[in-house]
Amino acid sequence: MNKSRMFSVLFCLMVFGLSRASAQSAADSLAIVSAQWKVTTVGKGMKGMCAAFERLYGGPQYVSIVEIEPRQKHRAGISFSREMKPLSKMAEERKAVAAINGSYYDMGKGNSVTFLKEDRSVIDTTTTHEFQIRVTGAVAVRKGKLRLLPWSRSIERGYKKKVGTVLASGPLMLRNGRYADWSKCALDFITTKHPRSAIAVTKDKRVLLITVDGRSWGNAIGMSIPELAHLVKVLGGRTALNLDGGGSTTLYLDGKILNHPCDNRQFDHVGERSIPNMIYFR
Repeated sequence: MNKSRMFSVLFCLMVFGLSRASAQSAADSLAIVSAQWKVTTVGKGMKGMCAAFERLYGGPQYVSIVEIEPRQKHRAGISFSREMKPLSKMAEERKAVAAINGSYYDMGKGNSVTFLKEDRSVIDTTTTHEFQIRVTGAVAVRKGKLRLLPWSRSIERGYKKKVGTVLASGPLMLRNGRYADWSKCALDFITTKHPRSAIAVTKDKRVLLITVDGRSWGNAIGMSIPELAHLVKVLGGRTALNLDGGGSTTLYLDGKILNHPCDNRQFDHVGERSIPNMIYFR
């Protein structure tokens, strides 16, 4: 290995290590556990929680969560269409109580650029570009039950299960309570602060739909992947998957948008982007 190549590798490892270390701040953990969450209860076994942080991971943040308790009758689903629509409209059409935006897609054509399969039909496959940048996990729904899976090119090629719906995304952030390996993901995507969306499952099988607002200086600066993974771990997540973020980041509960979608560049609840897929509960 020549000297310039070695320096580049060492530099990337140093930045990656610092970004992960910064996500483990004791002050950040304390801020999360002591936050004043605004709670909205929807029926039995489902609630929304929102909190504004003056300083979390280096700046102001706004975090929204929908928590779905196990052993209730809430059924999960993955909805998709080539006709892109705001999440709130898609959720209303599916009679969803809670919903979060899904995975990555072609903004011009409306197709998924990650693996999407419904029962026997493979609708889309993961592009080489997405595998190189971030796709290391998937969400699978079968008979209304949701699971998070590790994902790779080899897994995708050999995936033959016929029942249920699968949507790949990534990166996988937590697996069995431990931080996942992001070394094969694009460094810039991992370390840059963005609005983020995630789904997590806790040790006691609660499902958490989580959004982090961003791109609104003074209100919410967004998070890197190590910071988001740390947040989810402090919240009790054992397995967690990053979803599409940026202007797609949207969280819906009982007819309302909980977070502040940034596609209109305003810190309000009406800046939804039209998207082709979502994960929902009804």
